[in-house]
Amino acid sequence: MPNSPRQPRQEFISKRIPGARFLDLDEVSSPHELGLKHMMPEERVFADACEKFGIEKETYVVIYDTHGIFSSPRALFMFRTFGHQRSSILDGGLPAWLAGGFSVESGALSPITATKYPTPTLQIEALRSYEQIVANSTAEASDQTDLVLDARSHGRYSGFDPEPRPGLSSGHIPHSFSLPFNLFLRQISGTDGTTYTTFLPPEEIRRALEQAVGLERADLIIRGSIPVTTSCGSGMTACILWLGLKLLGVERISLYDEVGSPKRLLLDN
Repeated sequence: MPNSPRQPRQEFISKRIPGARFLDLDEVSSPHELGLKHMMPEERVFADACEKFGIEKETYVVIYDTHGIFSSPRALFMFRTFGHQRSSILDGGLPAWLAGGFSVESGALSPITATKYPTPTLQIEALRSYEQIVANSTAEASDQTDLVLDARSHGRYSGFDPEPRPGLSSGHIPHSFSLPFNLFLRQISGTDGTTYTTFLPPEEIRRALEQAVGLERADLIIRGSIPVTTSCGSGMTACILWLGLKLLGVERISLYDEVGSPKRLLLDN
């Protein structure tokens, strides 16, 4: 993520769940003319990555990160959108694993036997492009227009706080609703003094949704009467909202992934 001094690959080599492999979402992605990171990969790029990791179509994949809940939902979204349903995240990630007293390993990785992974079909209905979001923002509200949820902080949404990426305007997509991703999470204090995150129980996730969009709209979203699209700065934390809503049983849900090569930003301040 921008402005982060961390070295995730080195951290993985020094401490990981036994048998784990390192997934770099910026490597398993599609190039973008504006340099946007971790865009959804093409089908064969995803399949090649699976083969490299020794994953087959029936392999159960568990994904974790070192924050607890941060990047793992984005990886899960990728697997699910390519039809790999046998996948989940580890709620609480590596910190929760350590808090549970489970062992870790370090050092060089053991060799992987490459597999064959069939080229999947992208579930395009799970994504919204730039052009679709622009059209949606100017359309008359109906049960066919998407309700857009913005996972960024309220300061970035309102335009008071700057974007962490140089050259990007502050503000939000017209008619979108602010729902910072951290409102779906709880902070856990580890035994070493650090904190990590896990998902809140579903009833508390629903309460956060209701406070963001109102009781009536929340009920319509959960019942599938109106579609919802989650958005953020790069498609990372929007997946936390995506997964939180999935935990509520929401089916008509998509993610704004800037696969449409936007030439400009459409923002309200």
